[in-house]
Amino acid sequence: MIRFHKEGYKIILITFVIAIALILLAEKFIDILWLVKAIQILVIVFVIIVLQFFRNPKRVGVQEDHTIIAPVDGKVVVIEEVEEPEYFKDKRIQVSIFMSPINVHVTRYAMSGIIKYSKYHPGKYLVAWHPKASTENERTTVVIENKTVGEILYRQIAGALAKRIVNYAKEGDKVVQSTDAGFIKFGSRVDVYLPLGTKINVSLGDKVKGGVQVIAEK
Repeated sequence: MIRFHKEGYKIILITFVIAIALILLAEKFIDILWLVKAIQILVIVFVIIVLQFFRNPKRVGVQEDHTIIAPVDGKVVVIEEVEEPEYFKDKRIQVSIFMSPINVHVTRYAMSGIIKYSKYHPGKYLVAWHPKASTENERTTVVIENKTVGEILYRQIAGALAKRIVNYAKEGDKVVQSTDAGFIKFGSRVDVYLPLGTKINVSLGDKVKGGVQVIAEK
């Protein structure tokens, strides 16, 4: 059975209402049969796109303290040592995952632990692969800590189409690896910042599965 994320319930309902209205209006006011059929097909395709975007497949992760899993579905587009300027203010390993419109857009906790930091930043809507997207786009920054790995940071980043980031992490919360951490509506990218010396288990260009695939470990 297909599950849908709660952040999509309202949009899905509105989509169905509009779809039914368009189909009924087309049948009532348009006499050209092929045009009516074309409108019906386009409406059905649009409904399917909305439904697939908000799907929320059940994922059961490894839940091991020494592992870091992919927080989202997508393609690994960055693996490099960088300066993290917001929280750590020192060198970290950045792993970035880009989500296409057809990916599942649920964000999941990359590891179990305590939320040490959670902050929302308003910003621009540059395309997700832009070098300045991590620091200038609308985004949320979350830091999780456990005794085995230490602290890791993940950042939900809005893109050119994303207009709302949903983040459930609150400072002091105890969270479980692979469980629901939020959603990026019609967006775009998540950056993960790991301690130096962390073993990276993915390569550039790899397609990863959020909530289950181990991308790094201590």
